[in-house]
Amino acid sequence: MDTEIMLALFSFSVVTLFTPGPNNVMLMASGANFGLRRSVPHLLGVAAGFPLMVLPVGLGVMRLFDMFPPALLGLQVASILYLLYLAWKIAHAAPPKDAPASARPLTFVQAAAFQWVNPKAWSMALGAITLYAANRDLAAILWVSGSFLAIGTVSALTWTALGTGVRRWLDQPGRLRVFNWTMAALLVGSVAMVMVR
Repeated sequence: MDTEIMLALFSFSVVTLFTPGPNNVMLMASGANFGLRRSVPHLLGVAAGFPLMVLPVGLGVMRLFDMFPPALLGLQVASILYLLYLAWKIAHAAPPKDAPASARPLTFVQAAAFQWVNPKAWSMALGAITLYAANRDLAAILWVSGSFLAIGTVSALTWTALGTGVRRWLDQPGRLRVFNWTMAALLVGSVAMVMVR
């Protein structure tokens, strides 16, 4: 991969990973509701899960959807329903001190698996493979995946830290309620923006 393509891939990765989307909204909400330390498994699941999704997508998963188009529609419907469920959970999250003992952020595995039903992740993976690994060369696919891993880790940490940073301001239940409902609305909005493309 030449320098010009690597710089373009870097720019693509920064723009797509740092802009608001389901992962970033959920990480910010997790940081605000659970703090940075408790959100680390969620953060790492997002940072590693997406690059691990890019590999099989680049190696041919999309051919399955070409052969059986209803599977893509099923994935889209499942994605929307799951994201609406997550938005509902965020909107109704209790203040940290009042949250039940069972309340916790997503685990590493849950956050990594979430990438497979995240419409923005699918758009990013398909776009990156099409633009930067069009010949499906393994080395190019690994470069794309590695770029997402490096930049995605910084992005996930940044969004979680932003949530943690506003945590003190959210000590008042009214503020936290507004924040959680705003995060839930942004999550639903981010899905709507991806689905209308």
